[in-house]
Amino acid sequence: MKVSAQSTPRTTEIVRQRIQRGGEWLWRLEDFRDLPFTAVAQALSRLAKSREIERLSKGIYFRSRPTAFGPSRPNPAAIRKLATPRMRLFPSGIAAANLLGFTTQNAKRGEVATSALSLPRKLIGADTLIHTRRPEAWSTLSDTDAALLDFLRRGGETSELSAEKTIRRTLALLSERGRYRRLLKIADTEPPRLRAMLGALGQKLAKPAATTAHLRTSLNPFSRFDFGVFIALPNARSWQAKEHRQ
Repeated sequence: MKVSAQSTPRTTEIVRQRIQRGGEWLWRLEDFRDLPFTAVAQALSRLAKSREIERLSKGIYFRSRPTAFGPSRPNPAAIRKLATPRMRLFPSGIAAANLLGFTTQNAKRGEVATSALSLPRKLIGADTLIHTRRPEAWSTLSDTDAALLDFLRRGGETSELSAEKTIRRTLALLSERGRYRRLLKIADTEPPRLRAMLGALGQKLAKPAATTAHLRTSLNPFSRFDFGVFIALPNARSWQAKEHRQ
């Protein structure tokens, strides 16, 4: 039976009891769909003010448990998944390189990329490095596709492999079914340097000239780009790569 919106004290008690029974947990307004929305929002706000739960972000709360080191903290992966249903988060930096097989390292701090303008720090983690304003086109990509774009944006600097093995691995990833086509489809939203590298890699994969023609014409012919480890591509300079500084 639904509780009326006016019976806020009763709603608060119902919400409190459910949270207490649930123990350590993340709670959202959606977890109380059988109760009036406004009353639930007010109840959660009251419980947060009385420090029975912690408000992490709008509509998202956490009930901790005591530990030897103080109150427990929510699992970062769980709150990211819960709090950002409309904000795609992609692995970045070392995490992206690890996903792609360029390193076995695990970063000491999280690093993510997103097309959002900003993300709530409490939800993502105070130590997480966040790269915002990635193109909206990234929302159509898989984690692996986006991680590869992130890796290329960095010129392969997060790889622990040799330049030769890094290029070989990159070409293998781009050869997987449909990936080069998917990245080519959104290439116009990427920086010129990445488009140049994508063109050089596509040429190395023996893609038809017509496939990479748009990439070449999109580049300022007087510009030169830092290819990072991809300077080792035999056709890098024909795609406007800068000479290595000695």
